[in-house]
Amino acid sequence: MSFSEARTRIVETADELYNAKGIQVVGMDELRAAAGVSLKKLYQEFPSKSSIVMAVLERRHASWTEGLDARVRQAGTPRDRLLAIFDFLAQWFGEDSFRGCGFINSFAELGAVSHEVADYAREHKASFQEYVGQLAADAGAPAYLAPQLSILAEGAQTTAAIAGTPEAAGQARRAAEVLIDAALGGRARGAA
Repeated sequence: MSFSEARTRIVETADELYNAKGIQVVGMDELRAAAGVSLKKLYQEFPSKSSIVMAVLERRHASWTEGLDARVRQAGTPRDRLLAIFDFLAQWFGEDSFRGCGFINSFAELGAVSHEVADYAREHKASFQEYVGQLAADAGAPAYLAPQLSILAEGAQTTAAIAGTPEAAGQARRAAEVLIDAALGGRARGAA
């Protein structure tokens, strides 16, 4: 097994285990066994558990941004691109492996003791808000719409995880439609 194969396998396995059980519960021996690597190989690839956690968060960030952007690019109009955020959430919430936002979960578990995890979680959330901000600007919406939609999406993630159903995505999408239409209609009326 090459360096990159072992590293990839460890990160993928850690992501699955952390998502299913939580970060603090999963020990290095359990991760080693599940990934099918020796403890020596595990520590060659990652000098500490925190380095594995950060690699998992980087993987989650890439997966989130790529998946979200792919869904948004499928939408035709700027308004539909904003609503595609919630369509992406609906798809994600319906997956068997959905346990909530990995960044919220990681922050809840480790944010008080790991500044690195806390900072990365904040960066991830800020990048999402910037992304929504650009979509809102492309739609010609006032600046206040983006944080509203971001908070709505964040709340839907938490609600879906706790409730154990994907319904929060549809509810958030319907609320987003109202917010978007009010923001775009208010701006248009103000210009008349």
